[in-house]
Amino acid sequence: MDVMGDKATLLETGRFVQPADREDPGAAAEEMRHRLAAEAGDVDAMSVLGSLLLRRGDLDGAESLLRAATAEGDRAAANNLGVLLHQRGYADEAAGWWRVAAVAGSAAAAHALGRHHRERGDEPAAEYWLRQSAEQGHTLGAYALADLLEHRGDVGAERWLRAAAERGHREAAYRLARALDRRAAKERPERSERSERLDRAERPTAAPRRRTDRADRGDRTARADDAAVRTPADEAEQWYRQAAARGHRRAALHLGAILERRGELKEAGRWYLNSAKDGEARAACALGFLLRDAGDEESAAVWWLKAAQDGDGNAANALGALHAERGETQTAERWYRAAMDAGDVNGAYNLGLLCAEQGRTAHADQWYRRAAYAGHREAANALAVLLLQGGDAAGAEPWFSKAAEAGSVDAAFNLGILYASRDDEAAALRWYERAAAAGHTDAALQVGTARLREGDEQEAERHLRCAAGGGSAEAAYRLGTLLDARRPPAEAPVLGEPAAAKTECEEWYERAAEMGHRRAQVRVGMLASARGDVVEAARWYRKAAEAGSSNGAFNLGLLLAREGSEPEAALWWTRAADAGHGRAALRLALLYARRGQLAQGQRWASRAVDLGPAEVAERAGRLREALRQELTA
Repeated sequence: MDVMGDKATLLETGRFVQPADREDPGAAAEEMRHRLAAEAGDVDAMSVLGSLLLRRGDLDGAESLLRAATAEGDRAAANNLGVLLHQRGYADEAAGWWRVAAVAGSAAAAHALGRHHRERGDEPAAEYWLRQSAEQGHTLGAYALADLLEHRGDVGAERWLRAAAERGHREAAYRLARALDRRAAKERPERSERSERLDRAERPTAAPRRRTDRADRGDRTARADDAAVRTPADEAEQWYRQAAARGHRRAALHLGAILERRGELKEAGRWYLNSAKDGEARAACALGFLLRDAGDEESAAVWWLKAAQDGDGNAANALGALHAERGETQTAERWYRAAMDAGDVNGAYNLGLLCAEQGRTAHADQWYRRAAYAGHREAANALAVLLLQGGDAAGAEPWFSKAAEAGSVDAAFNLGILYASRDDEAAALRWYERAAAAGHTDAALQVGTARLREGDEQEAERHLRCAAGGGSAEAAYRLGTLLDARRPPAEAPVLGEPAAAKTECEEWYERAAEMGHRRAQVRVGMLASARGDVVEAARWYRKAAEAGSSNGAFNLGLLLAREGSEPEAALWWTRAADAGHGRAALRLALLYARRGQLAQGQRWASRAVDLGPAEVAERAGRLREALRQELTA
């Protein structure tokens, strides 16, 4: 007789069936028709009826029919007989019938036989039969073969994952996407760490901020401009999308992450929501971050709570940070502990931060140590800061080193400060350079300043530009002075000619001045004055003077005096002289001498002699002597 094709569609394992939930009148009529044909000796009907009874769980009724059909050479019956025997616990006998069906060309039986051999550790036999199944186009066979090859590290796994994915296997589509994602990550240059770093400061006593990292949801993907050129990242997204559309919750999570990074937040949120509703805690956590970034903190808290209750440490940590920001420290501590219990080391780190903010130094030390010993580099840096604040510089150094070697930029900068305090400039510069190379603004300023002292203007300029670009007012000012020293002397403006465009050094001075740098404000005022812009010059001098700059107060006084506002000028000179400005004291002495207030003039002349510098002291001394003689005449 002709060998029939497989009639039974098995479940995803390829071997188990489920009973029908309820009777269908049409199905009952169909079953009766097959039963009558089977009783009349129809082999095909025996095989089909046996498979129907097997699905319904009637093993006794199915077995006799399947054995009878198998005896007549029906390979589908042989396969289903193997499934039945496997369910009864007769695995070896089941394998025998699967072999019969597989040899007769049943792809489903070859898949089941391959799975049987793999469970028993016979990988060569498993590979043989799974390959037979896969090469006949059996989806589950292709997936099982890919799984076996991937387990062995065989590059051929991807081919069979792709074959299964193309036939609609959602787990294969997801795993293929993950493999392509990993390949894309290797092809891309190393990316800098996500910016949830510690706050930076000029001293190693800077207080770090809470760590509330988003879940790691895969690497950034780039889309090819030309649709015909598909990168591994593009293809990964395609397979994530196919798997997610078939209800794969982790694929939906990764697809949401890709879309979020690309700025397609609405669609990303939709996939996160689908995944979260299917029970993926990481998706609920990610959805919480998306909502928080959109300003909906209350909805974010709802999803974080759901994720945290499902065991997501990252979500528990985010809830802790949320309550800490609201001042609800007890609730924050509870969630940080939950995060820690779920394996999120950030929980211990944030507990340390919470205790440090409350002045509970011993507890902060304990939690920082716990996180640091678990490999949390910023906790190691925070522990070192805590020890340094307590005067234990020797104890702080190894923790700074551990954190810096693990990649903490702040720890590298803090090590530089530590070595500089010991006058070990060479070691300090090495750590500053390391931190600067990773983008630390203050470290770049320190390196730039050191290179200026050494006379290496090219390197100094490079580092100062980095620091100034990162927002350092001091670096912007120093860069301005460096560029200012190189430009030729400016010619006096000619009346009627258009004003010259601002030079680059002026732009850096102004940037520093806008950020509140007092010396830069004075310098911008001087440049404005040189251009004849008295109003602009006065504005910047006043800003600097009000911020406490004695030079700003002195220059403002000069400007006001030239404009005829001598009484106000005297007020600013007095402020400057009280702050130790010798020239301002001399100006006051001359002012009072002209007014005939000789005693006042003599007093300010004496003050100018004390303050200096040398040429001021000399002139003030002569003036004081003249006033003394005048007073005693």
